[in-house]
Formats: sequence, structure tokens, C-alpha cells
Amino acid sequence: MADNAVLGRAGEVIAPGPTPLPLVAFLANPGTAVQIEATDAVGDLVGYLPDLALIEIVVPKYRDGRGFTQARALREHYGFTGDIRAAGAVIADQYHSLLRCGFSSVALAAGQDPAVWAHVLALRGGFDTQPVPERPLPLLRRLAAPFEV
Repeated sequence: MADNAVLGRAGEVIAPGPTPLPLVAFLANPGTAVQIEATDAVGDLVGYLPDLALIEIVVPKYRDGRGFTQARALREHYGFTGDIRAAGAVIADQYHSLLRCGFSSVALAAGQDPAVWAHVLALRGGFDTQPVPERPLPLLRRLAAPFEV
């Protein structure tokens, strides 16, 4: 993916940063960037998170949501603040969802035009202008709310 564009949160082309190592190679010789597959457990990285600058998550199919779950877990559960990059079979229509789940950059596959991705972002008013919907309480809590003291 070194020859392909990498897009940041605002749709701009950014520097690709360090080259990520596959998880097995990374665990044998830790560095500052790792590449994980949808089948890898993000919990394996917990001890390495403070030293990581980049976690690249490879999405095998555009309709496979495991990478989205991994990114959200890294941000919300493990508190990772570095770059989380989507790679593989991601499409421009997923740009907002990728960003909302915690991805901060996207490595475009060969043949993908960065202008298309930027256009999709612009059509939707830009990521930072979109309100994040609040998560409703679980149904049982909503039903019990009038009875809580």
C-alpha cells in the first residue's frame, strides 16, 4: 500500500507514516506500527499501545464490520489515541462510518481516486459538522425510569 494515497479525517492526502508490520512479526519484534487482520484480537496489543503510532486494520470485504468493531474497541475500551488506519476493501460510502468508529485515516486501495473520497465527505457536509447521535438507554432502563428513586 506504500504507493497508494492515505486520507486523513478531513479528506486530505496525508503522509503514510511508518510501515506497519503484520501482528505476528510485530509481536516478535515490536515497533511503532502494526497491521492487524479482522480475525486478530486487539487485546493482544494492550501492553504495546503507549508505544504505537499507527494501527492499520485490514478490512477483508467492504461489508465486513469486524474492523469497525476493532477500531471502536481500541478508542473506547483501550483508550488508544494514535492513528488507526483502515486498509483493504473499504469504499468511499463508508468514510463517515469509518471516522465515527474511531478510524483517523484510510489507505486507499490501488485504483481508488482520493478525489472521490473527498467528494463523498463534502457531500455530507464534512465529518466535523455531523452531530453524533446519543445512544439511547437500553429498553429495560427506559421502561423502569419512571419507577427509579
